[in-house]
Amino acid sequence: MAARLLIFEDGGSEDLKPLTWTRPAWDLRCGIVTLAEKTAAAYAGAEVLYHARPHLADVLQEDGGRPILARAAEARSALAGPLLLVSGRILADAGLAARIPLDGPPEIFRSGDTVVAARLADGAAAAAAMAGEVLDAGALPELAVREVDVPLIRWPWDLVGANAREIEADFHRLARPGKIEGAVHPSAVIENPENVYVAADAVVQPGAVLLAGSGPIFIGAGAVVMAGAVIEGPASIGPQSRIKPRAYIGEGTTVGPVCKVGGEVEQSIIQALTNKQHDGFLGHSYLGAWCNLGAGTTTSDLKNNYSTVRVSVDGREVDTGRLFAGLVMGDHSKSAIGTMFNTGTAVGVGANIFGGEFPPKDIPSFVWGGARGLAEHDFDKFCQTAERIMARRQKALTPAQRAMLEFVFHQTRALRRAVTG
Repeated sequence: MAARLLIFEDGGSEDLKPLTWTRPAWDLRCGIVTLAEKTAAAYAGAEVLYHARPHLADVLQEDGGRPILARAAEARSALAGPLLLVSGRILADAGLAARIPLDGPPEIFRSGDTVVAARLADGAAAAAAMAGEVLDAGALPELAVREVDVPLIRWPWDLVGANAREIEADFHRLARPGKIEGAVHPSAVIENPENVYVAADAVVQPGAVLLAGSGPIFIGAGAVVMAGAVIEGPASIGPQSRIKPRAYIGEGTTVGPVCKVGGEVEQSIIQALTNKQHDGFLGHSYLGAWCNLGAGTTTSDLKNNYSTVRVSVDGREVDTGRLFAGLVMGDHSKSAIGTMFNTGTAVGVGANIFGGEFPPKDIPSFVWGGARGLAEHDFDKFCQTAERIMARRQKALTPAQRAMLEFVFHQTRALRRAVTG
């Protein structure tokens, strides 16, 4: 009997950069919660272990509460016994455990050309597959193969495209529709209140409008929807986040925990701890953590000729096949006032973008500048800024976080030098 589950990272994490430079693929948000939280919910009651690339392990272990395995040596004893491995890129639904059961004979589960799961009689056999940066499914024991149909996240825009329906699915699993546990001002307007959940300690201020006719609206614990803001469902506002006065939060938008968001946002995901406080449009975009968009920062998410949008992923240009694609921004990146991002722009980790003209569409990690040129960002100065920003949220840049960011700094140097000289 397989009583345990290992959510693992595979080579597909590469295609989710820059978001996955600083977190595992399974820690990306889609809907109200992360991919890992969806998978764990699908196997309710199972003990869950987590695999991540080695450079992320110490930071993840600092968070506590999740057993993290990153290296083969530590995995052999920890994984001994029956085990089900499940890809961290699966977009799990309620039927996942029926398609890939926790218990059963040893076998490999494949969706298309991707190994998405493996059930092992002895999980210690997976240790050899963890010898590299990611878990190599090709190094697993040779077992019978079962074809399964499961949704798999490959690109950042897959998360954005799935977000509206995932908010709906998460809402009906997590929330109590129609339950108002926080404080809603009598002058606030709630359309279809049976499709709204306001958690304890959340506040909906005077004149705010919650339009839940087209989808559910989830307001997390301690969140504040300020006066005159409009939220159109499906939408999710994370715990302790603030929606600024007169903001418009359009359908398909997720605001993660402890964010401040204003202006116009639609069909976008904001991971956590990020500020977009001011006017300006953000559409079909994904922002990482600890980002800040200056006043008037605006993204384009549709080309004038209505052709599909191409985006750079880790230095490779990829056709999204989508008409709408905005900005993908890695952790700790920032834009100055009046910044304009072209359709399908990718910004790496730790970048600082400024200037009144459109910057390049492919902005590597740890650069400083804009349309008139980019220079390498001094790593120590970057850390000094990060420390100041994090202190404003009563957080510290820990040695483990600094080491992880320094790893990313060195790993992205070739891409940076290609544009800075």
